[in-house]
Formats: sequence, C-alpha cells, structure tokens
Amino acid sequence: MTDPSPQPELPLSFPTAAGRDVSPLPARMVNEFVYCPRLAYLEWVQGEWADSADTVEGRFVHRVADKAGGALPEADELGEQERIHARSVTLSSEALGVVAKLDLVEGEGGIVRPVDYKHGKRPHVEKSAYLPERVQVGLQILLLREHGYTCDEGILYFVASRERVPVVLDDDLPAAVSLAVNGLRLMAASGHIPPPLEDSPKCVRCSLVGICLPDEVSWLRAGRIEPRPLTVARPDALPLVVQENGARIGKDGDTLEISIEGKKVAAARLAEVSQVAVYGNVGLTTPALHELMRREIPVSWSSYGGWFLGHTVGLGHHNVEVRAHQWRQSFDASFCLRLARGLVSAKVRNSQTLLRRNWRGSESVETTLDLLDCDRQAAETARDLDSLLGVEGMAARRYFSAFALCLAEDGAGARRFDWQGRNRRPPTDPINALLSFTYAMLARVWTVQLSAVGLDAYRGFYHQPRYGRPALALDMMEPFRPLIADSTVLRAINNGEVGPADFIERGGAVALTPAGRKAIIAAFERRLDQEITHPVFGYRVAYRRLFDVQARLLGRFLAGEIPDLPHVMPR
Repeated sequence: MTDPSPQPELPLSFPTAAGRDVSPLPARMVNEFVYCPRLAYLEWVQGEWADSADTVEGRFVHRVADKAGGALPEADELGEQERIHARSVTLSSEALGVVAKLDLVEGEGGIVRPVDYKHGKRPHVEKSAYLPERVQVGLQILLLREHGYTCDEGILYFVASRERVPVVLDDDLPAAVSLAVNGLRLMAASGHIPPPLEDSPKCVRCSLVGICLPDEVSWLRAGRIEPRPLTVARPDALPLVVQENGARIGKDGDTLEISIEGKKVAAARLAEVSQVAVYGNVGLTTPALHELMRREIPVSWSSYGGWFLGHTVGLGHHNVEVRAHQWRQSFDASFCLRLARGLVSAKVRNSQTLLRRNWRGSESVETTLDLLDCDRQAAETARDLDSLLGVEGMAARRYFSAFALCLAEDGAGARRFDWQGRNRRPPTDPINALLSFTYAMLARVWTVQLSAVGLDAYRGFYHQPRYGRPALALDMMEPFRPLIADSTVLRAINNGEVGPADFIERGGAVALTPAGRKAIIAAFERRLDQEITHPVFGYRVAYRRLFDVQARLLGRFLAGEIPDLPHVMPR
C-alpha cells in the first residue's frame, strides 16, 4: 500500500480561528489519501468522480448502513448496561477538522465500537486489513473518544466474506491518522496535484483511471512505462439525436420518450444516453430537462440547418483549478503561439493523410503533399498568430483544391458532385453543405466534451474570443477536421449514403433535406465510434473516447503536469 511518509509531517491545524470558510475533511477522503494521494486530490480538491462496478457495489452494500436506525445517546447519558446499535451516525471534530459518517456504532457495558462496512473480502495481510481502511476506522475511534465515549477498537465488516476484523487503537494508529489528516490538508492547500502512481496494480480497478490518466501522464513526462489500455473501454452511453420537426422529448420513469403529434415513435433509457442533440423545432419537457441536468447529461441545441446554438448542462463541472490554469495560460502570448503551432501542424499532417488514403486522381498526389509539408514546417516556425493564420489559409487552399479528386466517379466517369472550392455562409453546393454541417457537429461534440472535463469552451488560444463562439472547441477540433468531418463527407458520398436527392437549393444556397441530415448524422456517429491505434500510446481507442482523453490531457498540459500536448496524427 502507499506509504504516506513522503508527505510533509508538519501538522496543519484546522483553520477555525481564522474565520475562513474551510470545509472539514471527510474521513473517506483520508482513506483515499492513504491509498493514493492523487486520487484524493482529484476527488476532494477538483471534484472529479466516476462510477465503476466497485463503487456501485459499494453503494449497494451501504444501502442498509446508510439508513438511520437506533439512537446514539450522549456519552454522559450512556448506562453501563445499555446496548447500543445506531446506524448512519455523523460526528465531526473541531480539533481535527474532520467529519465522518459512521456506518454503525455498537456497544454495551459503557464501551462503544464503530463498524465500517466494506464490500469485498477480508484481505490476507498483516493485521487482516490494509492501512487505508485501518486509518479510517482509527479516525472514527478518535472521533468517538473526542465526543466522550469509551472506545478502544473498531470493526471492519467485509460483506463478501462476512467476516469481522477488529482494528485496535494501538500506539502506531493515532500517529498514522494524524499524519494522514495533516498530509491531506497540506496537499489540498498546496494547489498542486500529486504525481500519478507508476505501473501500480491499484490503477486497474480505480474508477477514476480514465480521469487521472496515470500511465499516459507518466509516459509523456518520462517515457518509462508503456501505457496500459485502461482508459479505452467502449462507453455504454451514446448520444440521442432528435431532428424531426415538431418532435417532443418527454420523461417516463428512467426513459426518455420521443413522440410526434402525440404518438410515441422512439424511446431511450437515460442510463444509455450520454447527451441529447436537438436540431430545429424539437420540444423538451421540463421534467425531462430537470432529470437530464440532475444526471449531468448535456443537451445541445442546433438550428434546423445544423448551426450550433449552445448547450444546457446542470451545475457543471466543479473543477475550478483547470479553468484557472486555462485562463492564466490564455493571456500568455508565447504559450498561445506554442499550442496553436501544434494544432495547425497536426491539422496539415492529417490533411495529407486523408489525401494520401483517398486519392482518386489520374496524376500523382505527391506534389500537393510536398507543398503541404512545406506549409506544415512553416506553421511550426510561425512568428506570431497572424503569420500562423496565413500559413493555415494557404494550406487549406491547397488541400481543398485537391479534395474533389478524392470523390468517386459515377458510371460515366464523372464526379458525383461538382466542386468549385470551399465556401460557406451559405454553402452554395452539396459538398460545402455537407462540410459545414459536419463541422458544426464536430464543434458541438468538442464544446460538450470540454465542458464535461471542466474547461471553458469559450476561451481559446488560437481562435480569439468572440461573442457566442466556442473558441477552445474550435481550437481542439482543428486536427480532427480531416479525420472526422472531411472523412465522413467523403465516405458518405463515395458509398452512396447521400446523393443529389438529399439536397435542396433556395436563393443560391444549398441545404440538406431531412433524409440527407439523417444520413450524414448517422455516418458522423459511426465515424466517432471507429477505433484507431493511438499514435502515441499504442492502444486501440474509438474517436469518441479519444476526445475525452485528449481534453483531459489538455488540462494536464495547462497545469504544467506534462511538457506538451500530444496530437493525434494517424498514419
């Protein structure tokens, strides 16, 4: 188990006398600190949380203990013959600055014992319990003593093996408790997240492994340990997309129901919904919206034509630290330029990859690729953001001039759609209509993703702030435009998923029909589900999950925890 001795041993008393609004430490966080300081920092300081099979099972085990039952008399009212059996007892300590919810307090003959429930089996180790659990029970013993009770031992009850393990308050346990409490408070006050554990078996079953990214951070900092595929499990929840004009989304129990003109046409279990994407005139009932906000399931709103308007979330992410790092770095011109160079360079390289994979022209594509490579090198050495914008614009013109030669031909040898180059607002041909629509979807995905990890999607580094523009989302989507949006458009056209009948033209502008939008949305979501081999970490990961990893790595980079942001550039 983790030895807390590397933490400073200087006591840091609970600052009640200073009149500061400081929350007492939960005893559970003291347990987490002894187990893994980084885990305690993520949960207590940054407000991170994620469920796993173990955490769900743990809540199920505590369902009885969490129900208040019995009464714990005051210590001076406790009779020597009185039997005690009190559940869900909350005690706090002004001296320690700690609060604990005791699963059970039992006793007789004037002596009480805290009983702490654990969902697993008793480990066959020294003293029959690991140090974090013993420290947590030791803290409960000290709390009971501070409140005047006679208490010399506690009990760990392991539900899976139905065994009771005594925890005696020996000479060493109070010191371990004091060291853990002081260490946790000092760590929280420092404002610096502890480094991750290296190649630790604890990480495998940790519910926060996909947030902590221990192997990825260690690899990027020192390159010593190849990352294990811990963070890449396929998510059970997927987006719910509703675009039918006049549709209504309501709630029935734990299910979202979609109805049109009062008739139910579809349903989705809330546990299987990661976000709700609404296009056009779609209604959402108040009970449904409240439940989505309670579950932290975001709702994104787009116009009928696909223009991203915004999104609705609950209370939002609690991690203020990551936003503080983001805003501080956003005012550093050299940092902004450094990050922007990497984004544009990765975008150009991914544009080269798309052309190389999909080229259908009669002449070689190598000349265009060579010119794009020159643009990439120019991007990496740009002197300022204005120069970088010029380099990016030149690279985009080269790229889109060759984009049409990636389109399949019909039986007569002609391209399926005419392409005169990139244009927008409004798009004047089907390909530009598809590109604009998929770019808007990509911006929506990144806005929701960045908000989910605690970043401010509207404060960017390359794209400058503008009212209503998710600048950071536009930054982060740059390398993924060719990989996700452009690739989706090419596949949808070349595979015949969209055709001329899926577009309408009004006043010189071209837009998708409802059937065309449905087809391109389906193709876009399939692309997000496609797995690739991560070019840096080597494991298989779907793009949808990769976005989460990339957003969290951005937060680590902004905090200075890793030397650079790794960009995704498949071969």
